[in-house]
Amino acid sequence: MSAEAPALLKDILGPRALETIADAGSAAAARFDRAAFLRAASDGLEALSIMERVRHIADALQPALPGDYADRLEVLRAMAPRLTHGFQAIAVTEYVARHGLGHFDASMKALADLTRFGSAEFAIRPFLAADTPRALAVMTRWTGSGDEHVRRLASEGMRPRLPWAARVPALKADPTLAAPILEALKADPSLYVRKSVANHLNDIAKDRPDWLLARLAAWPQDDARTAWIVRHALRTLIKQGDPGALALIGVGHGAAVRVRDFAIAPATVRLGDRIAISAEILSDSAHNQRLVVDYRVHYARAGGKTAPKVFKLKTFELAGGETAPIAISQTIRDFSTRRHHPGRHEVELIVNGRTMATAAFDLLPG
Repeated sequence: MSAEAPALLKDILGPRALETIADAGSAAAARFDRAAFLRAASDGLEALSIMERVRHIADALQPALPGDYADRLEVLRAMAPRLTHGFQAIAVTEYVARHGLGHFDASMKALADLTRFGSAEFAIRPFLAADTPRALAVMTRWTGSGDEHVRRLASEGMRPRLPWAARVPALKADPTLAAPILEALKADPSLYVRKSVANHLNDIAKDRPDWLLARLAAWPQDDARTAWIVRHALRTLIKQGDPGALALIGVGHGAAVRVRDFAIAPATVRLGDRIAISAEILSDSAHNQRLVVDYRVHYARAGGKTAPKVFKLKTFELAGGETAPIAISQTIRDFSTRRHHPGRHEVELIVNGRTMATAAFDLLPG
């Protein structure tokens, strides 16, 4: 018997989700037109991707919601707690994005209210694009909220490279515009918020690495929460072996070590097989050394080209004169963001930003 195919992401917003949203609307307002919503939301749904469904459902709410815009916001607020999945709530916040730009202040307040049910990070982008200074001022005030969801929205909604989201021209021109927000949240007590701040800073690293390094160098890391953000914000630069990034986490560029027995097994695999990567790292120093060990796979591509990707392996302290074994395994399988091609795949072992050893495996066709 063949294995059951995995559910598609878009099916999160399938017919059952539409019924849930319709039920929430009917419970929130007696005049909610359930039939009109289901008719509009169901029409053409099957062909749409997940984010297209978000927008489609938001537009389907328009003929169903009663009253003027202020009335409709109150209905949305009453609907949100009755929804059963974050993406259902994201579709509700998207209504504000698509129909509320003419009511800026009321819409921004509604997004802050709704974000705890399903993040409003996508819905806030049109408001940022329409009036960046005005939206930034509101979002900066949100950093003082007692609700971690609102504080997170202040950071996440302004990410320069927020996945799946529309780009904001002002953030593309200057990805550092949210600096006041990031400063305010650099020691936030919520891990949910700190993850967003770190991801936001990592976005900036891809366009303005010098700015990022200078900013983070000025942040005192005696607070464990700030130190956590700094480490995770630097992950792209650390993978690139950037000396400034390594220095900020207390690691020198390069290390007094040797690598022995770097190997990949098996040396020949097919799609779906697992490889094991192993080595020993020997200290050539009498002193302890902090090591960041990564590995870079050069994925084969059509026409003999390759595409490198760096993976985290291990960060640890190596005592003077000691030897440490390292090992990790990885399944060679396709993802929506990465398709494998047959051919030779070179692998580098990287210690503190420097390639210390190389090996390879071959991926067979079929």
